[in-house]
Amino acid sequence: MKRTDNCGELRKADDGNKVVLSGWVHKYRNLGGLIFLDLRDRYGITQILFDPNDLPKAAIDIANSCRNEFVVTVSGTVRIKPEPNKNLATGEIEVVADNIIIENESVTPPFNFLNGKSDAKEEVRLQYRYIDLRSDKMTNNLLIRHKICLAARNYLSEKGFIEIETPTLAKSTPEGARDYLVPSRIYPGNFFALPQSPQIYKQLLMVAGQDKYFQIARCYRDEDSRKDRQPEFTQIDIEQSFVTEEDIFSLTEGMFAYIFKQAADIDIKIPFERLTFKSAMDDYGVDKPDLRFGLKLKNISVSAKNSGFSVFANAECVKFIAVEGLENLSRKQMGEYEDYAKHLGGKGLAFTKVIGGKLDGGISKFLSGEEQKIIIDKAELSKDGIIFFAADSEDLANKILGALRNRLGGELKLFDINEYKFCWIVDFPMFEFNPDENRWQTMHHMFTMPKPEYLQDVINEVNLDKILGQLYDLVLNGVELASGSIRIHKSEFQKKIFKILGMTDAEIENKFGFMLNAFKFGAPPHGGIAPGLDRIVSIICGEESIREVIAFPKSKSQNCLMMNAPSEVDKSQLEELFIEIRKK
Repeated sequence: MKRTDNCGELRKADDGNKVVLSGWVHKYRNLGGLIFLDLRDRYGITQILFDPNDLPKAAIDIANSCRNEFVVTVSGTVRIKPEPNKNLATGEIEVVADNIIIENESVTPPFNFLNGKSDAKEEVRLQYRYIDLRSDKMTNNLLIRHKICLAARNYLSEKGFIEIETPTLAKSTPEGARDYLVPSRIYPGNFFALPQSPQIYKQLLMVAGQDKYFQIARCYRDEDSRKDRQPEFTQIDIEQSFVTEEDIFSLTEGMFAYIFKQAADIDIKIPFERLTFKSAMDDYGVDKPDLRFGLKLKNISVSAKNSGFSVFANAECVKFIAVEGLENLSRKQMGEYEDYAKHLGGKGLAFTKVIGGKLDGGISKFLSGEEQKIIIDKAELSKDGIIFFAADSEDLANKILGALRNRLGGELKLFDINEYKFCWIVDFPMFEFNPDENRWQTMHHMFTMPKPEYLQDVINEVNLDKILGQLYDLVLNGVELASGSIRIHKSEFQKKIFKILGMTDAEIENKFGFMLNAFKFGAPPHGGIAPGLDRIVSIICGEESIREVIAFPKSKSQNCLMMNAPSEVDKSQLEELFIEIRKK
């Protein structure tokens, strides 16, 4: 029997049609001799009826032997059900079977997903991912991912971009994370690296005159996993010649509006809001702020210098957030927030309540009347609440209150989960000093042009802490979705950046000599951006972890539980590669 229809498409209009369906047994029921099988495939579920009055005993016996996840093919006639099942798209009909074939049996599965998603722990789901992917939730997530990729390809193609694949086996170059290395059998002792991004290749494509490039690109970084980070991930990689920041903003905004509409029928308002890096840090404590709710950070560092409260007077920075409706916070709850601040590196978390327009409890007894008035005025609370203070270095105060703000936003449900609030973060510092290594490093990456007004400062190597780069991040609901920049396209200037970062001539030649040489052959001005595909899909699907939108992700421990990888290899393979494993 050959399948004529899928399990999600039959409706009342198909009444009387002869059909053949194939799929997995989703549920088995025997009601007084009448056997019902809910048959499932990627498209949906159809109820199949086996009536012993109309079928030979052999067919009934086969149907009666079916259990969950058996693969079967069934033929029969569509008929309208007397009482429709409103929970199924096909609920108005059923198929009265006249034949059944068991294509393959199944042992008892390790978990069920009768409610549309797995009821197992993540570790078990990842071990049996091929079963987990049969669920409605995972099937829908993969379908959304497909639609997003298709929309991105269509949009960029219409804009004149062409998709070009770049190598997976590349040269190890410093890009901010550890490389995954691949040993070479032909060149013993030498290694390829899996690309952290196609950064250098896409710049070389601009040198090659390809003008508008994109790629749904696989990237690899050997760094600790998080819910929004995987050792291997995918980005929508974009690069364009003769382009400005404004061109990139306009292109990207249009693409996201198109993607959200095509993939999920969500209307996105453009243009997106813009915040400078400084204003984002000042007001939200992070460079990826969630703009769906307020709770802006307030700075009282200047007035705190004259405070009689030594904790404030001796701190480099004093900031606070004021939260309405938490005036009845218990001591236990307050202790949890204090522990949270300590976990982030702070000494603690000072607080005071606001009752009837006045400070009450906590550190209020250490503050003068004038200090209290300044705080109350800045808090701008319309009703009673609580104020949390961080007094430390500016970086640490921002880190503590920025994280606390995000936590409170979720706990207090201060935002609409169906709102999509995009913003650009611009005017990033180009350099930051690493005190542990006693050297300058770039905030994003080393291929970025400074803003024109800082060009001479770079050349003269002065005021490095004040130089702003042509850098930009795209943020959505507190998640960094994309990073990009206008790139360096002149060999000598790129070499100057390498020098500032402490690289020797020999290191520059070894790691980037091929790139600098390419720039000497007429490299055009160019720039680009790389939105993270996994994060886009997870937001549209409403998932907290990108593992939920990747077909075969790695676990939190960065291993594949399904294939038990990474794993040891045969000694003969290591010998071919001239590799010897030394145990610690």
